[in-house]
Amino acid sequence: MDLATVNALHYEDFVNIFGNVVEKCPIITAAVWSRRPFVNFTALEAAISEFIDALPESGKEGILRCHPDLAGRDLQSGTLTRESLEEQAGAGMDALNSAEYSRMARLNDEYKERFGFPFVICARMNDKGNILLQLSERCRNERAVERARGIEEVKKICHLRLQGLVLIDAPNKL
Repeated sequence: MDLATVNALHYEDFVNIFGNVVEKCPIITAAVWSRRPFVNFTALEAAISEFIDALPESGKEGILRCHPDLAGRDLQSGTLTRESLEEQAGAGMDALNSAEYSRMARLNDEYKERFGFPFVICARMNDKGNILLQLSERCRNERAVERARGIEEVKKICHLRLQGLVLIDAPNKL
């Protein structure tokens, strides 16, 4: 949809359409709705990023906790959001062999035990080999470093999800 349509959306429609650009966090889009009109795609994306950046560290960790484990229980049980399912499948998380699946499960558990939130990476920008490598390497980070890295990955995911919903180059008629 074009930006004029985005800016004209009623609150409920805006939240229904954009409520999962940050995984399972419709409160973020509910909060940024009042910042309309957005002059361009970048302004919409910036409003979301600024909301996230203004959160206390506990709020940022809450956002990370809303993300499912990669190749985890939600993928296996079919309870992922539509967006997460497409992203994980695109990265090959639904096609791991048994050794890869076991390694992913073990590393996911180690990561959550160490940091208190799940490993987040933009699956659409990675493949299963790189995801496993990054998960293994990032388990060694300090908590604050990993929280910041996870939030940067959330923003990448958000950017790509927004691109799927909003025409970037459409001029806005304010």
